Amino acid sequence: MTRFALYENEVAAKYNKRLVTAARVIDESALPKATQELVKIRAAQINNCGMCLDMHTKDAAHAGETAVRLAMVAAWRESKVFTPAERAALALTEEGTRLADNGRAISEDTWAEVRDSYDDDQIGALISLIATINAWNRLNVISGQIGGEYVPGQW
Repeated sequence: MTRFALYENEVAAKYNKRLVTAARVIDESALPKATQELVKIRAAQINNCGMCLDMHTKDAAHAGETAVRLAMVAAWRESKVFTPAERAALALTEEGTRLADNGRAISEDTWAEVRDSYDDDQIGALISLIATINAWNRLNVISGQIGGEYVPGQW
């Protein structure tokens, strides 16, 4: 149940608008759109953000992502449906989302996989994306936003 009308509050609405504007830089980057959605989905799963999980799984499906790949995001390490680059992005997402849990920075193995898979601009977009989706997840979870009503392209 919603605790706080986050999207109706004046201060929060101003902040959210700026976060959306910042996210456009990532949207316009060379980081593949499919990878962007996979990262958003995985972070939302880890953070238990129903609103973001609802939105990004529906957006990914609407953009042509397969049901199998969407179903396998939570168990990507035990799957053969993701490319090495996507696997590197998912590993970075997990480690970047769980910084407080793992008590350390990003592992050298993960960083090497990311470096092998993406150029500097894509890495910049990937890091920014992970930070941004974690911000959205926290905004929604803290304020009690729930998923289930999103329509692709709504926002």
